[in-house]
Order: sequence, then structure tokens, then C-alpha cells
Amino acid sequence: MKKNTPFIPGFVYLVFLVFLMVSCGQQEPVEDKVSKVSPKLKTPSIIYLDSLVIEKKRDELDKTFERLMRVTGFNGTVLYAEKGHVILKKAYGFADVRRSKDDLAVDDAFQLASVSKMFTSMAILILNNEGKVNFDQDIRAYLPNFPYEGITPRMLMTHRSGLPRYMTLSHDKWENKHVPMDNDDMMALLIKYHPEVYFKPNNGFHYCNSNYALLAKIVEVVSGQHFDDFVQERIFKPLGMTNSFVHNMRGDSIMSEYIGKGISGFYHRGRRWREMENDYLNGVMGDKNVYSTVEDLYKFDQALDQGTLVPDSLLKLAFSPGSPRHSRRKDNYGFGWRIKSDMDSVVYHFGWWKGFRTFFIRDMRHHKTLIVLTNKDKGPGSVHFWDIIESDTLALGLKTNLQFNEE
Repeated sequence: MKKNTPFIPGFVYLVFLVFLMVSCGQQEPVEDKVSKVSPKLKTPSIIYLDSLVIEKKRDELDKTFERLMRVTGFNGTVLYAEKGHVILKKAYGFADVRRSKDDLAVDDAFQLASVSKMFTSMAILILNNEGKVNFDQDIRAYLPNFPYEGITPRMLMTHRSGLPRYMTLSHDKWENKHVPMDNDDMMALLIKYHPEVYFKPNNGFHYCNSNYALLAKIVEVVSGQHFDDFVQERIFKPLGMTNSFVHNMRGDSIMSEYIGKGISGFYHRGRRWREMENDYLNGVMGDKNVYSTVEDLYKFDQALDQGTLVPDSLLKLAFSPGSPRHSRRKDNYGFGWRIKSDMDSVVYHFGWWKGFRTFFIRDMRHHKTLIVLTNKDKGPGSVHFWDIIESDTLALGLKTNLQFNEE
């Protein structure tokens, strides 16, 4: 089976560059005035910032993305917040990039791809808080027919199970690619063919979507609900994430055009942008398939600060390194979050799937958040941007230091 290889999309550098631009600049004075204090927080959720500071940062960020849109065709929505203030929230480009009409809106829902994993891990955290899931129990307690021994929910969440990739297996063994495959089907393939593992449980790190697809199945078994219904009821609804949903393909015996509330993803071929078609793998949830907006994601971000869904003690686990430090990697992985070892207090996740690229970065110490959602895959507006920032020393330093393994 093919080993995981480094995948370093150019746009990743840009997003981190923008984050550093607004995080590493001159520190503005922070007064003791507090406009809102959450009783669940040791620090206020909103800290006074001078209006001129806010306006300056908003203008700098807006100019960056406006220039990116002009030069490369960047297409997406952006939200940057600091100390409880939304500094910039704006949409750039069009919902349908082929026709250049119908402007994007900040309440348009994008496929989050792997950024979905933070919601899957949150579902497990909620069930653990209720005493229904043990992080360190063999998952066969929840999935009795599972053929691999010694794997726990903790290992799934931190990508230390060693399991093979279900996408590779389904490419070879799922016969009718016009019929969607769901989480039960994914498990059935693992049971039937029992492909070789990458390593024994907890003996290494291997980023693998199988882990989070299995976590979604555990949520279903333990809660008695479909995964999408659980996330809607226990996460989206309590937080007022009214434009968010988990796409499911239940009842779709034969795939046709994609039916959903979110916008489409696009890929570049030749000189034209083409709309991504539906895919049989879109029936599997947990590793992807959450659709959301920058506004809703910021509500989730604020809920993490306020301890709304689970206690702070559990959230600390989510943001704690799950693997020993390896010299070949600059990052680590917690429960649904990547952790920058060389950027203190920064947690993040990126996603890439079927025409969508998504970015969610949090600097927890300084209360700064950057969310970027795009619906362009490879091509202009996605990876070709270095010509506009090549002289920036921050970008050059970032280019030599960042390494990612993304599926």
C-alpha cells in the first residue's frame, strides 16, 4: 500500500502567511476595558481594541485578499477575529466560478473536507463526557465485528491506529462506483478483505481518513442516531450554526447530480473551470462531508473558548499532542486538530476534497482566529500565488519550515 507522502499545497503557505501578518505585527495596546465577560472563562471573551487598530487590520487583510483575487482568481470567504472582535468577514468572487455571476456570500456553505474532523472528535468528546465512550477501550466494544485488535478511540482520533486507507481499498474493491458507499459499507470492506495495517496500534502516526469514518460509526452505535443527526442536534443546533449540516446520501441508490444546500466545488482543466461531480465516497461521513460557513465556524470557535459543549479538561486533550515528537514532522495531532510544535499555542486543520480547500487556524494564547473557505481545487486562485508575495521574508521563512501530511 502506498505510503503517506508530504502534500504541501501552495495556498497553505498563503493562509499561514496571512495569519502571521496579523499575528506577528506590532502589538496594539490592550486596555482593561471589557465589553463582555463569560463566566466560564478565566479571560474575557471580548477585550477592548482601539477602533483605529481594528480598521487598519481590516484594511490590510482586505487588500491582501482583493489583490489575491485580482492576480490569481482567489475565490472564497474569509473571517479573521481577534480578542472577540470580528476584524474581517467578507466573500470574494462567485458562487459559480465558470460564469462570474452570483456573488459569493459569507453565509454560503462550503464542504469543509478534513476540517470536518474537528466536529467528529467533538461528538466523541460529548459522548465521553456523558460516560458513553471510553477513550482507551478497544473499539470492538462498540464495533464487535471489527477485525483489528487493540485499537482505541484515542488512537483513531490521534491517527495512531495504523489502519489502512478505506479510500484505497474501495478504489479496488467497490465494484459499482455509481452507488454511494456509506460507513457500514466501508466497515464491511475492511472486514471482508482485512488489508494489511501500516503498523501495530499506537506504534506510529499515519494520517488516515479511515480513523474518522470509524469514529462516526462509533457515534452512531453509541447514540442510536445517524451521525449527521447527532452532529446537528448536539453541536450545530445548540451553537446556532443554522447554515451548517452534514451531507448524507441515505436513500440514494444510484447517484445523480449532487443534491444539497452547499455551493459546488470546481476543478481546473485546460483553460476552463468545471464543476465537480458527485462521488460514491461522499456517502462516508466523519472524515469529511460537513458543510459550513465562516460565520458558523466562528460560532464554533467561540464555543471552544467558552467551554459550551464540553468541559475545559476535555478540550485540553483535544489540543494536546497525541504523538511523541518526530524530527521529520513540524506538527503534531490532538483530537481532530493539528498542533504546530514551532508556533506556540497554534492549532489548526486544513482540508482538501473534490474542489474545496478549507483552512481553520486558532492562536489560542492571543485569541486570534483565521478561517478561509474556497471552492477551487488546483489552478489559478488555489496554488499559484507566490508571484505576489515572493519578496516577503515571512513567506520565505514559512516556505522552508512548513511540512504537512494531508490525505
